[in-house]
Amino acid sequence: MEKPLLEEVMLKRSQQKRKMSRVNYKERIFVLTKTQLLYYNNKNGKKGAKKGVVEIQKIKCVEIVNLDEPTPVERQYPIQIVYDEVILYLFAKDEQSRTRWLNALKYEIRNNQNLAQKYHCGFWKHGKWLCCKQTTKSAPCCKQVPKTGLFSAGSLVPMNNTFDKEGGFIVRESNQGNGYVVSVFTKALEDKKGTIRHYHINLTEEKKYFLAEDHLFDTIPELIKYHQHNSGGLVTRLRQPVTIKTNKVPVSFDGEWELKRKDIKLLKELGSGQFGVVQLGMWKQKYNVAIKMIKEGSMSEDEFLEEAEIMMKLKHPNLVQLYGVCTKEYPIYIVTEFMSNGCLLSYLKSDGKTLNQFQFVEMCYDITDAMTYLEDLQFIHRDLAARNCLVDKTLTVKVSDFGMARYVLDDQYTSSTGTKFPVKWSSPEIISFSKFSSKSDVWAFGVLMWEIFTLGKMPYDLFNGCEVVQKILSGYRLYRPQLASDEIYCIMSSCWKEASMKNVLPLQQSRIVSRKVPCQKNIVK
Repeated sequence: MEKPLLEEVMLKRSQQKRKMSRVNYKERIFVLTKTQLLYYNNKNGKKGAKKGVVEIQKIKCVEIVNLDEPTPVERQYPIQIVYDEVILYLFAKDEQSRTRWLNALKYEIRNNQNLAQKYHCGFWKHGKWLCCKQTTKSAPCCKQVPKTGLFSAGSLVPMNNTFDKEGGFIVRESNQGNGYVVSVFTKALEDKKGTIRHYHINLTEEKKYFLAEDHLFDTIPELIKYHQHNSGGLVTRLRQPVTIKTNKVPVSFDGEWELKRKDIKLLKELGSGQFGVVQLGMWKQKYNVAIKMIKEGSMSEDEFLEEAEIMMKLKHPNLVQLYGVCTKEYPIYIVTEFMSNGCLLSYLKSDGKTLNQFQFVEMCYDITDAMTYLEDLQFIHRDLAARNCLVDKTLTVKVSDFGMARYVLDDQYTSSTGTKFPVKWSSPEIISFSKFSSKSDVWAFGVLMWEIFTLGKMPYDLFNGCEVVQKILSGYRLYRPQLASDEIYCIMSSCWKEASMKNVLPLQQSRIVSRKVPCQKNIVK
């Protein structure tokens, strides 16, 4: 049997291949490989008899299913797999699991020749489609499949020839006729007008493809997919295939994410920075929202909207929630939930003395929950710090600012040439090699814990940037804050050693639970 890519127990709905068959739900052990999706009887967590198999090359569509009626807890996260005019409904245990399976399945079917353009976003139930109410099972599908792939089915080279945006790229035949070349546009180098760099796609004796570094792939689309998320030695990562069309306003987001500007009223400025301004607003005359806008000329609209595109994929109680965007006219808005106590760093400085140790620990818990979720979904934040967390009226802390966040395929992201990063929150591998990973996020979390227990003090405050680099590389670590017990500092220090956010959780639970004291904030973890 091939090496499994994913294996997990999930609920499966009967496929009702016979007209009179009843709907039932059974636990199965699902195994995904490069060529097949198999499922087995679940015998106390071990694989029993094989119950079915779906050939990857026959899959036409993999999407979520909308819940249009009351649904039991165990069926809250459905996935549909369309193949051979049949729909296989699976139910993941939670949102992280569903996203993991969706991403893996969509990646494996990306080159299938029979991919569907539309699908039914609701269940087939009670003799009708719950989404469009059509009563014929073979009725035309009602919703467009989101265009999330690299290229359309069967396509390799985007047919275009203009570059004007950072990371715009094409894959083309070499002028020498000896293979393919990736051409990418960047402004990261000295030429302010931008320049185009060309990278020959090399082939090893084992028929593996690679570009600038030793990252090997079976196909060119796999290679491009990797470098869209990781520059991996290129001058910049491959952000998007360039197109012939140029629009004054970037292409707007489809469906529920595009909000009506007339529904939003700006009230007052909450803060501003080098690139943008954040305002308090009122949405639909009853919801307080935070509205992020870019300063003219500070960055491209595409770069600005990358943050919203990442937030659309994330949903967790300790991540700031995206409500939508306004892209139809300038200035472009990113609309998120409003956090009444503002930036964690400012809150620690102004109100930190009113908090007790348990409240500090609860803040750490909140951030740990959010970062564990990101790690499970293969996202690296890359800029975790107190300044990028927000506090609501109940003192719940939520991670924000996803402008530097990246989805990674192998838990590693190599930043582009000239990329700036916050040295005082950076791990040795970032400083030495510009390599980011979930481990470097854990390192930053340790520094963030230090910020919390010092009430927002600047890390390494006695040293300048160059001195901080030398100190970190020579093994120097932040001292124990006065408000942190030895146990707390041990946890903090472990973040400068541990490889995963999950490794931090047991330490917190075992060493802190016994030290809890009464607190105004009552949150069950």
